Amino acid sequence: MLLRHIRYFLAVAEQGNFTRAAEVLHVSQPTLSQQIKQLEESLQTTLFDRSGRKVQLTDAGEAWMRYARLALQDLDAGKRAIQDVATLERGSLRLAMTPTFTAYLIGPLVDRFFRLYPGITLNIQEMTQDKIETLLCDDSLDIGIAFDPVQSLDIEASMLFTERLQLVVGEGHHLANRRDTLSALELQQLPMVLLNRDFATRIYVDDYCQHQSITPYVAMEANAIGAIVEIVRRGQLATILPQAIARDNPLLRPIPLAIPMPARNALLLQRKEGYRSAAVRAFIEMLNELALEMR
Repeated sequence: MLLRHIRYFLAVAEQGNFTRAAEVLHVSQPTLSQQIKQLEESLQTTLFDRSGRKVQLTDAGEAWMRYARLALQDLDAGKRAIQDVATLERGSLRLAMTPTFTAYLIGPLVDRFFRLYPGITLNIQEMTQDKIETLLCDDSLDIGIAFDPVQSLDIEASMLFTERLQLVVGEGHHLANRRDTLSALELQQLPMVLLNRDFATRIYVDDYCQHQSITPYVAMEANAIGAIVEIVRRGQLATILPQAIARDNPLLRPIPLAIPMPARNALLLQRKEGYRSAAVRAFIEMLNELALEMR
């Protein structure tokens, strides 16, 4: 059995058609069919049901596909290991984080990293925590930055720092100059723009309100921190953001809550027993240094 047998098998399984799979692989259909036949002979089983209009996996094919994908992941990790450069003069790193971190953490972190390692290519994505965990498990990411708790048992999590959320308004808001605390009932009556329920921060806000026996007045929802900051600083809506964002933006005004929101733990996420390139190790070291400064 050769590597091409695994790649050919997965292509047919994904396309459900030998012709389309051959086009994707840039080989002829007879060549692809011959290679799949060789693989089936090697495994001594039939992997595909070819009787219908669409090629489907047999029970044996379904069982083997999981291991084929894992084998391909490990082989790709091995290829990255061979290409890894200990001097960090070149390389790549795939990073994802939940939205609040892009507003205050990624800027100084990436600036420090680029100054030391300009040859490392960073691929940075913003996404929900459940997607981060899924992509880490699929070896489609090297590092994730998110919050406690972690759902997947295949994810290794380590503590970075604690983050506290804060109610903020724009400088033209009627509460902008308020110094005394805002009660839970007052918070309930305050029109707000919040992240939608796909995001961990929104779930955290909703849990806080539930514990205070109130229902937040959500006048608007958004899926980007940058949009929320612009809406708040220019209008009459409030929001709840990490203290670091409010502190770094002079056009936002923090409003103290009578019962402050509890802190939450920011975590570094990695796939358990996944390959750690030199670039990944260097980035994690720098991330931990920055996290110490934020504690």
